[in-house]
Amino acid sequence: MNIASVIVDVPAKQTDRAFDYKIPAQLRGVILPGMRVVVPFGPRKIQGFVTGLKEESDFQQLKSISEPIDLNPVLNRELLTLGDWLTEKTLCYKISAFQAMLPAALKAKYEKKLVLAENAERKLLPEKVRSLFQNTEEITWEDAVKGGSLPLLQKEASNGNIEIIYQVKERVKKKKVKQLFAAAAPNKLADYIQKLPGNATKQKDVLEYFLHEEGPADQKELFSMLGITTSTIKGLMQKGLLGQREVEIYRNPFGDREFEKTEPLSLTDAQRAVIIPILNSIEDNMHETFLLYGVTGSGKTEVYLQSIQRVLQDGKEAIVLVPEISLTPQMVKRFKGRFGDQVAVMHSGLSAGEKYDEWRKIQRKEVKVVVGARSAVFAPFENLGIIIIDEEHETSYKQEENPRYHARDVAIERAVNHRCPVVLGSATPSLESFARAQKGVYHLLTLAKRMNNQALPAVDIIDMREELREGNRSMFSRALLDKIKDRLEKKEQIVLFLNKRGHSSFVMCRDCGYVINCPHCDISLTYHRYNQQMKCHYCGYEAHVPNACPECQSEHIRYFGTGTQKVEEELAKILPEAKVIRMDVDTTSRKGAHEKLLDQFQEGHASILLGTQMIAKGLDFPNITLVGVLSADTMLHLPDFRSSEKTFQLLTQVSGRAGRHELEGEVIIQTYTPEHYSIELAGDQDYDKFYEREMMVRKIHRYPPFYYISLVTVSHEELMKAVSVTEKITQYIQSKLSAESIVLGPVASPIPRINNRYRYQCLIKYKREPELGPSLKKILDNYQQDIATGGLSVSIDLNPYILM
Repeated sequence: MNIASVIVDVPAKQTDRAFDYKIPAQLRGVILPGMRVVVPFGPRKIQGFVTGLKEESDFQQLKSISEPIDLNPVLNRELLTLGDWLTEKTLCYKISAFQAMLPAALKAKYEKKLVLAENAERKLLPEKVRSLFQNTEEITWEDAVKGGSLPLLQKEASNGNIEIIYQVKERVKKKKVKQLFAAAAPNKLADYIQKLPGNATKQKDVLEYFLHEEGPADQKELFSMLGITTSTIKGLMQKGLLGQREVEIYRNPFGDREFEKTEPLSLTDAQRAVIIPILNSIEDNMHETFLLYGVTGSGKTEVYLQSIQRVLQDGKEAIVLVPEISLTPQMVKRFKGRFGDQVAVMHSGLSAGEKYDEWRKIQRKEVKVVVGARSAVFAPFENLGIIIIDEEHETSYKQEENPRYHARDVAIERAVNHRCPVVLGSATPSLESFARAQKGVYHLLTLAKRMNNQALPAVDIIDMREELREGNRSMFSRALLDKIKDRLEKKEQIVLFLNKRGHSSFVMCRDCGYVINCPHCDISLTYHRYNQQMKCHYCGYEAHVPNACPECQSEHIRYFGTGTQKVEEELAKILPEAKVIRMDVDTTSRKGAHEKLLDQFQEGHASILLGTQMIAKGLDFPNITLVGVLSADTMLHLPDFRSSEKTFQLLTQVSGRAGRHELEGEVIIQTYTPEHYSIELAGDQDYDKFYEREMMVRKIHRYPPFYYISLVTVSHEELMKAVSVTEKITQYIQSKLSAESIVLGPVASPIPRINNRYRYQCLIKYKREPELGPSLKKILDNYQQDIATGGLSVSIDLNPYILM
């Protein structure tokens, strides 16, 4: 095969296809599909991905590949095919699909070296390779290319004797330690010890160490153990008795933390009933998608762990997805405790270097289980036995920039290829998943009771309008305050949940009603108390709070709404004795802060945990007996057809943090709209009734799961340009679709302007429209020139989760 098809690193319509390149004679047999290569493209050299090899091309004049970037493919065959699927499903460029599958470290500038593997025996290596590594443990890639030894080196790489190391410039360096090893045979060392003068005690100590110890020693440790310095070993190295080499070690995101080993628990009858179909699917090598619908605290995690154990016994691998960073500390503990070093962890809290190291452990087949956020669904496993998505209803599984994929869809696509099960777990499944389970597309498994048959917590819904009428102007209802005091006396713990971040939502004039908006975006500025600033959460604009209203000069300018900081201050006033830990975007932005705060809470350093979304899920502390939701309605009034569903899910998840162990739990939900069904039914934790009600609403308004939806958003600095382009796009789409489809638009986006760009959109609701995909692709191609040069932006989301 002497021609390679290459996708080049230029995300544009004209380059979104494979280009043929000649494989130079010395690289034949070296270049494989899935490798990254450097190719000449126009006047420059850029990176590309090899997608296939062939004997001949339709083009006469072909350029040659300059050099490979990899010795082993970074994308396996399955991931290359998945790239094609992703391109079609999300309308992205193929290069964007490939980039999404790799850790950030592989997208930077690189420097490459070849090193001898630790277990490589020099004397068994071919002469040419031996001579390259004569006095060194590593050579640069350039030397290998110049010497024409790549084919030989590649053969040794596939035998495991040589490793390629990417030194990623600016982004990530490998972590190295120096090692010393005996470079001469034991008899030679013994002879030399005899000849040493009596005062050379240190050299003698070193040589005797290597006479009795096999294998290399960590230089730093040896220095401190024998009390020697560099000068002691210098002479021995010059005489060829000792060698020195740098060895790469993995960065450990968990420091030296030891994870306590845990054993499988015996399953309850309910757990056994749900795990049997999953195990059958694993045994029969059959793909099936299971929806594990289990109330909070019903023991879903143990079902995951034992299913994975079964997969590992078969020598296969497992991917476990958990929503964003909030779930990892406790989740990691559970998986590391059960499977030890077989687990790699990938989430946004790791540095680029740590992520790269974890990814390489997977690629080198050193681990069998990966636990991670959304992008871990692309882990380069080749023998998948199960994919688990915990809290499957979470919107963070949907990527909001290109490629706009949903991890659930990718998981199912991969599982079909590997003929293995996918398990979607949730106490509040998304309506789409539950509807599929009702129709039999997914296999529904139910855990209706908590593990120890503990009752679900009692939920009390408090009407805050009543509290106001009766003169209580505080953010805490009287019932909640009494219960907090009661728990503090009993030394039990409390979780207070606030449905947003920031100190207070907006600044408004009480005389004329003027609200201070961002000058670049049509959205109110959020007030942050700690620096007396107002901030736009869309474009980052900041301003100081004015002393008087800009509109009517009144001094009655006030903060409205409640933020976590404000709640913390109020708690300090009313209950000065209570210790509070606050968790929100501001307090957890530093690396590791998240885990630190949760550990402090677990150890009982505080009695109240106050936080936003991030504390709603996955927490499992035995001493929490009261959960208070301070503002249940914030999400209900968002312009989003999923707002009731999101409210119900959030309230149910938060309530589920209470009374998970011996002590009974109680939940108080404060709201201004207690009659709304999503709040009422979250109070009863009645998912089935909520599902029925919400499905009626969705059917009437023609929303998923009854219809698919796609959203086209157009933005431009000139209002008229944004409107006219959206108008043309809407008309074009309407002309291509059947009468059953509904095309709404053009209409201003719910946030009509962000960063001085006007935003218009068109929403399409449809059931089966084979022409839709190609038509939308055509729209993107048609406006390609305007997008590149004219400041126009057209984004298409085939399954939007955020309609703002």
